Amino acid sequence: MDWSFEVNSILAIGLFIIIGLLAGFAARKVRVPTISGYIIVGICLSLLNIIPRELIDGELSVITDVSLGIIGYLVGGGLYLKKLKKFGKNIAVITPFQALGAWVFVTALVAFLSPLFIKISNPDVSSLQSYLPMAIVLGAISCATAPAATLAIIHEYKARGPFTTTLLAVIVLDDVIAVIAYAIGSTVAESLITGFQNISLSRMLMFPAIDIIGSVVLGTVLGFGLAFAGRFIKKKTQVLAVVLGAIFLCIGLAKALGVSSILANMCMGFVIVNKIEYNEDMFGVIHNIETVIFAMFFTLAGAHFDLSVMKTAGILAAIIVAGRFIGKFVGANIGASISHAPLTIKKYLGFGLLPKAGVTVGLAMLIKQNPAFSSIGSIMINAVLASVIINEIIAPPLTKYAIFKSGEAFKRK
Repeated sequence: MDWSFEVNSILAIGLFIIIGLLAGFAARKVRVPTISGYIIVGICLSLLNIIPRELIDGELSVITDVSLGIIGYLVGGGLYLKKLKKFGKNIAVITPFQALGAWVFVTALVAFLSPLFIKISNPDVSSLQSYLPMAIVLGAISCATAPAATLAIIHEYKARGPFTTTLLAVIVLDDVIAVIAYAIGSTVAESLITGFQNISLSRMLMFPAIDIIGSVVLGTVLGFGLAFAGRFIKKKTQVLAVVLGAIFLCIGLAKALGVSSILANMCMGFVIVNKIEYNEDMFGVIHNIETVIFAMFFTLAGAHFDLSVMKTAGILAAIIVAGRFIGKFVGANIGASISHAPLTIKKYLGFGLLPKAGVTVGLAMLIKQNPAFSSIGSIMINAVLASVIINEIIAPPLTKYAIFKSGEAFKRK
């Protein structure tokens, strides 16, 4: 009898949940964030080739879609208008400064350092047409911040207060800025490559505007629909079914319309938390299953680790990580100073802005579709993926550090 078999998607999901939860429990024992355990065990699964690469990049991507939708809904649910109005000035000033800081520092470091160790395949192309365009696009992509890791740590330590509210709001707005930055940066980069022939203001602004407006409208409409339906639902089991159904509907419609599902779900959660006076059940039912969601999502994220990517683009990835950290930290510090934000926000907010994943990878994948980047596209994509892997490892402990230093976290028993 042949006992050999291939790991299928259902078996992989089971492994992610069970092994992920065990790794998360072990992480708690050594006092590191639970998601660090998920990510590390995911990396181990990748290095041991237990889960086929085609499965990770193919069928299992539905875990990412669903998880990001749920995470978006929960992030939106943390944005109370009353709190946002109280800290609105801080958020409005800090957000563009930290995003622009990441863009500027990554662009500068990549432009100046990459010629030292990266050789562009076409020797006839000048640095103005190769290294600078690459640096501009990588800098634009670096504006994005992923909410998943931050939200998981906030929930794990039950953090609440001005720092946490500001951090969540900045992260939400970061993805909007990243979409706009990529549209502008890619157009400028393409024009540098082709000799300033393709700069179009309408092109730079139209596509991100459609994406953002479409996401906001979709999430708002579904949010009001969910709020209306919530009036007639009393049992928690029914609430869970309706809320999950709305999230899945939002994800599916967003994918069909070509807009951001995470931004749409953020808007839906934002409407619910501000529209329904007693909304605990609308989010509490999701909190009851978030451990399973986080275990699957972050273990899968770790399983995306590819040693060959680290070998081919490791140095460039390290430059991106360093430039992004400096830019986010310096930008947040400057923005906090200008807006007269509390000292804890000024000192520690930058440490909580390091996670990046979904939007970053999504924007990087757009590079493949642009023929203007054919000579530099491969190294750019590999560098972004490698930088995401590095951030997945170092960001959670730094986010935990920031939340505890802010004094808004409760220690676990």
